[in-house]
Amino acid sequence: MDPQTSLADLATAIPAASRVFQRRQLDFCCGGRTSLAEACAQRGLDVDDVLREIEEGAGGEDDVRWDERTAPEIIDHILTRYHAPLREELPRLRDMAVRVEERHADKEACPKRLAALLDTMIGEVESHLGKEEQILFPMIKAGRGGMAQGPIRVMEQEHDEHGANLGRIRKLTRDFQPPEEACPTWKALYLGLEQLEFDLMKHIHLENAVLFPKVLMGAEAG
Repeated sequence: MDPQTSLADLATAIPAASRVFQRRQLDFCCGGRTSLAEACAQRGLDVDDVLREIEEGAGGEDDVRWDERTAPEIIDHILTRYHAPLREELPRLRDMAVRVEERHADKEACPKRLAALLDTMIGEVESHLGKEEQILFPMIKAGRGGMAQGPIRVMEQEHDEHGANLGRIRKLTRDFQPPEEACPTWKALYLGLEQLEFDLMKHIHLENAVLFPKVLMGAEAG
């Protein structure tokens, strides 16, 4: 592996890399154009250690090369693996955040305003998913990729906003580290939020780095 390869390209070619990137807090979705070497330098990480972790995790049964699949196959996967679960998980986590904030408002480590942020995300994400399901994805499946450039750019901009919200969540939760006095609900909330971050980053990466380039290149070829 070349350290000058972008995070997005590594996550595409070696799916296991995405788990390493999340653990190391390397943004492979919205910041995926950054090279691994540059991203490691920015975070003070040893690039050889990160490469070693990627190599050790590669080759698992779930390592699917989505860049080798068709656009309709990728879309169907996105709808079942990411859209449907996201609609259930965000409200669940929001409700848990409400309970934590109500019961532990007197504690310094309480993630105040987290529930409000998740509530905002629910509205933004639902709007975003609706645009993809009702406009962009049907356009792509109908073979009208040449008309998709505008909608794709809008989706990419909204992905950046989702990524910024993930950063806010990580800051409010202190990198998903519950304090010693955290109750079971508080701990479960942070575990759920960490998984949400990983799933949403993989979701965004799959669209930004795999589906959208495939569609646009196909439109150019046509």
